[in-house]
Order: sequence, then C-alpha cells, then structure tokens
Amino acid sequence: MKTFSIKIFVLLGLLFPVCSCSLLDTEPQDFIDPGTYYDTEEKLDIALNGVYATLAQTTLYGGDMLARMGLSADLGYESYSTDEGTVGYYDASPSDPRILNYWRDLYAGIGRANRLLENLHKPEMDEKERDNIRGQALFLRAYYHFLLVTRFGDVPLVLTVPPSGKLTDVQLPQTPKREVYLRIISDMETAAGLVKPASEVECGGRISQSAVWGILARVCLYMAGEPVNEPGMYAKAKEYAQKVIDTQFHKLNTSFEQVFINYIQDKYDIKESIFEVEFWGNNVGTYTTTAGRVGRDNGIGLSNADLEIGVSPGMIRATAYFLSLFEENDLRRDWTIAPFTYTKETGEKVYQTTNYWIRYCGKFRREYELTSPKSVTYTPINFPILRYSDVLLMYAEGVAADPANASDEELALAYEYLNQVRRRGYGKDIYTPDDAVDFEKESKLDLMEHIKDERARELGFEIMRKDDIIRWGEFLTRMQSIAPSVPESYTSSYYVAARTIYKNAKSRDVLWPIPSYEIGVNRNLVQNKGW
Repeated sequence: MKTFSIKIFVLLGLLFPVCSCSLLDTEPQDFIDPGTYYDTEEKLDIALNGVYATLAQTTLYGGDMLARMGLSADLGYESYSTDEGTVGYYDASPSDPRILNYWRDLYAGIGRANRLLENLHKPEMDEKERDNIRGQALFLRAYYHFLLVTRFGDVPLVLTVPPSGKLTDVQLPQTPKREVYLRIISDMETAAGLVKPASEVECGGRISQSAVWGILARVCLYMAGEPVNEPGMYAKAKEYAQKVIDTQFHKLNTSFEQVFINYIQDKYDIKESIFEVEFWGNNVGTYTTTAGRVGRDNGIGLSNADLEIGVSPGMIRATAYFLSLFEENDLRRDWTIAPFTYTKETGEKVYQTTNYWIRYCGKFRREYELTSPKSVTYTPINFPILRYSDVLLMYAEGVAADPANASDEELALAYEYLNQVRRRGYGKDIYTPDDAVDFEKESKLDLMEHIKDERARELGFEIMRKDDIIRWGEFLTRMQSIAPSVPESYTSSYYVAARTIYKNAKSRDVLWPIPSYEIGVNRNLVQNKGW
C-alpha cells in the first residue's frame, strides 16, 4: 500500500469524528471548522481521503458487508450464532443495528463529499488537479448513493451540505429510485471526464476513468433490471463496459489464484483490479485504524491464535448449490470454496470430500498474509469492488439481455469475452479458443443463462450475488430452492443456520427496511413494503 492509502486513515481523525453520524443529526461533528479548513491543495487531498475512508468502515467493506448481511444469497450463508435474528440470517427488522449503521455511514460519506465539493474552489492550485479531486468526490458521492438505492429503494438524494439545522433543511423526503439512479449516472458521467485514466493511476485504491466507466456499467445493469425495469439501460451498460475494454490497458491476470494473493499481500494489479478498498497492517503500533476484517470475517474458520495461519470465525460458508456450479477441472472452485477445514490443535488441513455444507469462503486466505504477528481481529487484506473479469461479463450481459440488440457480431463478441473469463478459470490461454472450456455461440437466451452461472463462478463471495439475482427477478425463487437441499435430520450448527436462513427469506427481503431510528427523527420517510 502506498503512502496516500495510509493517510486516508491516519489523517481522517483530524477532520472527522471517530463515530459516524446520522444524516439527520443537527449538532456539528467536525473538530476543525470546515469553513476555514479547505484553503490548500494538501488539505483538499486530506479531505478527499476522508471521503474514501467511508468505504473501509467496519459497517461496510471493512467488516459487516463481507459476511454478516446476507449478500452472498444462494451462494453462501452465514453461520455465526451471535447474529441470529439479524439481517445476516434474513431475520431483519427496522431496528437492526447493522442496517442502521450501513445507512448512517454512507450518508456520513456523502456529507464529507458534499462539504469537499462545496469548498473545492478555495485554494490556488493547478486546475487539472482540482478537477481530478472533484471527479473523485463526485464519483464517491454517487457510489454511496448507489449502495443505498440498491438496498433501500427510494432514499433521500443529498447533494448539498444543509444550510442550517432547521428541520426543513435536514428532514429530507425520499427521492424515487429512478431519479436517484439518473443522478448517479449523471454524476459518474461527469466524473469520468475529470479523473485520470487508469494508466496514470498507481493502483485500484484511487478512482480512475476505468473505475468510473466500469461502475457505470454496473449501475446501468441494475437500473435495467428489477425493480426499476429500464431495459434501455442494457445498451448503456454495454457501452460503458466497452469503454473500459477499448482502453486496451486492462487485461486478466493469467492466474485466478494470484488475483487474490495480490489482495492479501497488498500488491497492486490495476490491469485486473480496477477498483478496490485498501487496508493496511494489523491495527497495532503506528497505524491503529488502517486494518480491516477481510479474510477474518469471510475466511477459513480457525480459532487457535497461536498458529501462524490466522484466526477466523468462519462466518460465511458455501452452499452445496454453489459447489455444484463448478466442473471438476475449474481451478476457481477450490480457491473460491476452500475444500478443507483446519484442525484446531495443529492447523492441519482436513479435506472435506463429502460434507459440502461445511466449506468456507476461500478467496481471502490469511495464511498468505505478510504482516506479523497476525491479529486475531484485523487483517491488511484489500477487497475488490471492480475487476476486469466483471467488465467482460457485464459487456456480455449488456448484449444478451438487451431486447433491442440483434447484432450477430456483438453476440459473437459477447461469447468471446465470456469465454476469456472461462479460459482463465480453467488455466488455459486467455486469448486462444479452446473447445474443452468455451461455450459455443448459441442464442442470446442461452448466453444469458451462461452469464448467470459464470458470474457466480467468477465473482462468488465478492458480495454482488444478492443484487444480481434481485435484478434478474429471481431472488425469492433461488433462495427458496436452497432450503430443501439442507438435510432436515442434520443437527450441526451450520446445517441449522442454513435451514433457518433459506426458510426465512421472503419477497420483502429484496429491500431492507428503512431504519426505525431514521423514521423516528425524519417524519418525511416512508417505510418499505412489508416492513
């Protein structure tokens, strides 16, 4: 991790409180008067680091989203009894603290971005650098709104710092989700013209033009599907994915396994990893707020802290359905779903050849960490938000799902991009057709079904699966299909957890409830259906 990444956390305390605050809190929260702070380029950079730091909050990519909020859906289930009766067990309520903190921290990040944008004009500096900061802040504000609208539907669209603490200034009504999406797209399109190309950005921890285009493709796919249902956005998703491809800068790492070892060991590969959340160290010594829980919360279970493998409560396990999606010679299978468990006493690997429900997420393996000693609670492992393989699959989906696209040439290209991802997964040359692994060009309908399974195989446990099956209109069907496959007679805690979760899933779970605390302080908010 480069110096700027550490500064995100170390300098954050100079500007912002340790605890995040609600969008609706009216008491001032900054230690430094923001009206006089933003007067140098260096201070703008520090403020921008504070906007980035939202991504790494424990309530977001730094912890809860990894394994404790049900985002792996039909591919993985939480097995952590402490969380029974919460969102991770599909037993959420409007008072669920994780849902409240998710809401609060994202709006805190939006507030930081707004304050920076409103003070960006103050220092004398190179205008190109000012534009670059503006583009990053605009993108992050839009991305935080995206994380809110996908989980809650209609949400307040907050684009300015409240001028006062008056109720009329802070009690904002929800904006219809379609309008929120349109503003997200507008802000990201503006950001794409301001930030630097990926070839000029040193790592995926900073926003590049490719990161903006790639996330725009994702936003458009989500808007095209349920619940917004704007099928015209499939063409836009394809267009933005093609912009990333056309840079001719990005490419797949030849080793699927190495992609994740790079995250574990803080090695950058922006050609594959276009946008990632950065962490550092083990929260001891000089840097006490820079580590996260990647590989700890979503790691291979091990409780013996005396072993150098690295502790993990193993909160997330794979379903037997997920395992069944892989062919025997798909190298991604045994890296994504660890085929072994550790013995508590010695850390010896015990391979699980028949008990498929016991297997953990294996993508973020603490045994590869370079930090020593390894913390019981924290890790330095980075987490991917956008990889190049996802861009290729999004292009393919933009073609396959677009009812207005009848181009045979684009269909062939979509199959080729899909097959490039598959070839890497099987250890083949990425750009050489291979009859043993390639899907033969068929119809758009066939392509779409291939994409659904390939997204699971390639991106499983990267917390996009619930969003995928929601936008495909398949959430409840897929969740309910898992429950019968969990043997009723098996009483181990993880079987009980799996049965509970998949039986709990209901149609209302496509959205989370608006936190009851927020409704209590903002009478303009309306609760989501079913909650």
